[in-house]
Amino acid sequence: MSNLSRRNALKWLAGSAAAPAALIAAPHETEPAPPTHLSRYTFHDPDFSKPASGPWERLLTPEELALVTLLGDMILPKDANGPAASEAGVPEFVNEWVSCPYDDQREDREVIRGGLGWLNTESFKRHEKVFVELSVGQQTAIIDDICGATPVAPELKAGGVFFRKFRQLCLGGYYSHSSTWKGLGYIGNTTIGGLYPGVPADIIKQYGLEDVA
Repeated sequence: MSNLSRRNALKWLAGSAAAPAALIAAPHETEPAPPTHLSRYTFHDPDFSKPASGPWERLLTPEELALVTLLGDMILPKDANGPAASEAGVPEFVNEWVSCPYDDQREDREVIRGGLGWLNTESFKRHEKVFVELSVGQQTAIIDDICGATPVAPELKAGGVFFRKFRQLCLGGYYSHSSTWKGLGYIGNTTIGGLYPGVPADIIKQYGLEDVA
C-alpha cells in the first residue's frame, strides 16, 4: 500500500493547481500575473433543495405569466403524445429564462416582455380586450397573423419577431421535460431485457447498410 498520506496528497494537489499560475508570473517577480482570461460570469451553486427560490428573482408579473401560460398551451396543447405546455412546466421555464441576469437572456427578456405587451395592445385594437379575455377564435386569429405560416404583414412585424422567439423558448422548455419524450420517440434510460436486439432493420435500410458485415 502506498505510504502517501491524505495530507500529503492534498498538498500535492494544491501545488499542482498552483503550477499554471506560476507559469504566468511576470519576469523577476515573485507574484503571479493576473489571469489572462477573466470569467464572464460569477458562478455560484444555487440551493436546488429549494427550487422555488432559485438562483435569481423571477421577473414576470402574474399577468404576464398568465399570458405565457395561455400562449404556451396554444402552441403545445395536451394530446396523445404528451402533456400541455403548462403541465410540463413551460411557464416556469420561460420565467426563469427571461429573468436570467446574462446578456443573451436580457435581450430575450426585452423581446418576450415587449411582445406580451404588444399582444395585449393588438388585442385591444381589434376587440377592446386584453388577449386572455378574448374568445378562442379571436386569439387564434391574432396568432395566425404572426406565427409565420403566411407572410407577416409589415405592421405586425414586431409581433412576428416576438412569436418566433417565444415559440423557440416553449419548445426548448417543453422537450427538456421527461414527460414529453414520448412524442419524440425517445425512451430514455430504459433497460432492455435479454440480448441487445441490434439496429432496427428499417434504419439499416435507410442508410444503405444491408450488405455491410
